[in-house]
Amino acid sequence: MNTTLTPKSRDVLGLNRYQWLVLFAAWLGWGFDVFDGFLFNYVAPNCVTALVHPHNKGAIIVWTGYATALLLFGWAVGGIIFGKIGDKIGRKKTLLLTMIVYGFGTAACALAPNIWALLVFRFISSLGIGGEWAAGASIVAEVVPEKRRVEAGALLYTSAPFGLFLAMGVNYLISQVWMHQHSDTSWRFVFAFGLLPVIVALTLRAYVKEPERWVNTEAKPRLSELFAPETLRLTVSGLIPAVIVLLTWWTCNAFIQVIASQLANQFAHSLHFSPGETLSLQERWKTIASLYFNVGGLIGTLLTIPAAKCLGRKPMFLIYFVLSSASLFVAFNHFWQPMIQLALFFPIGLTVFGVFGSFTFYLPELFPTRLRCTGSGFCYNVGRLVTVAGPLLIARVSSGVVGSPLPRIFHVLFLLGCVPLIGVVLMPLIRETKGRVLAD
Repeated sequence: MNTTLTPKSRDVLGLNRYQWLVLFAAWLGWGFDVFDGFLFNYVAPNCVTALVHPHNKGAIIVWTGYATALLLFGWAVGGIIFGKIGDKIGRKKTLLLTMIVYGFGTAACALAPNIWALLVFRFISSLGIGGEWAAGASIVAEVVPEKRRVEAGALLYTSAPFGLFLAMGVNYLISQVWMHQHSDTSWRFVFAFGLLPVIVALTLRAYVKEPERWVNTEAKPRLSELFAPETLRLTVSGLIPAVIVLLTWWTCNAFIQVIASQLANQFAHSLHFSPGETLSLQERWKTIASLYFNVGGLIGTLLTIPAAKCLGRKPMFLIYFVLSSASLFVAFNHFWQPMIQLALFFPIGLTVFGVFGSFTFYLPELFPTRLRCTGSGFCYNVGRLVTVAGPLLIARVSSGVVGSPLPRIFHVLFLLGCVPLIGVVLMPLIRETKGRVLAD
């Protein structure tokens, strides 16, 4: 199939019909990647409560932290492994394979008889989730025209808020509408929706072709090439923003629902709500917090387009790092009124979440075709590996807490605001790729 751009085939943003199809396929892959990855966050208070004995707040938060850390570790391992596979067998095959792996892994969580089985299934799912990103980002970068790579990359990442919205919607429909009186089992039906990516993958496989850039590349990738003298600077340039952003984002996002639930508990307790009313308030406040965070993330992602094209990649990272720190310092320096506290997730989403929109075009820009999937996957997923420390830290400081764990969580998240400032200090090591032609 011809993937080249011709005047007669131009459409919105200068992409022809096939290029839009590839972008849409990768968009769905990444969206369902996020969807499957974050279903757990929405059902964690219920599923961990059902599987952990005895039931206590400290244990639930600790196990939530462990499950999130294991997910991140699996993402990192899967991302590095499938990144190399993507350069070896092709972007299309890797994209579809990873979607099938994470779809079946997530759906299997619905059958988990105990917390250990849940962790095993989550780890299997995380391998596919971690591997999908590099394949999707690479295939988009290699198919779209050079001058539209930033727009296509940022649009690709708008699927992340879509995935979060979808996870939130599925959880709300099942837990609050269809099975609101069965919170002890509703989480199993939420996980069952993880099969959606498998259906999409099997549908798309007949329409997407391998990029001509990859087909015409004969050299086989070696992970060691990322550390060769001529490539090491590129690898470092990709690692710095990936580690900074992933550590900040994951440590925040993993506990949005926990924070919202704890705030709802405190508010409900002060007004002597019934258990049913308390549970309903928890779900509403989790939804509100997620909406603020995701809408902010969607807007922030789209803003990377003018920031990267007009200012350049380095100034864009600098702005987002500074504003990320500011949003965390303001949100967690003390306890605000509940509605204000929830609303402060919007600026966090705008900055901490929004900067992610740059990775889908920045990391593929750094590496040549034979290493594009390997290099992008390595940088992005080493960031995930380092990020394991975030949820584990919160799990650690929350263990053994009598009463609400919120004071300790807020303290950790306030200190987390220092992490983006490290990125500001390391800015000279980040390479500017504005105007650079994608290397073969």
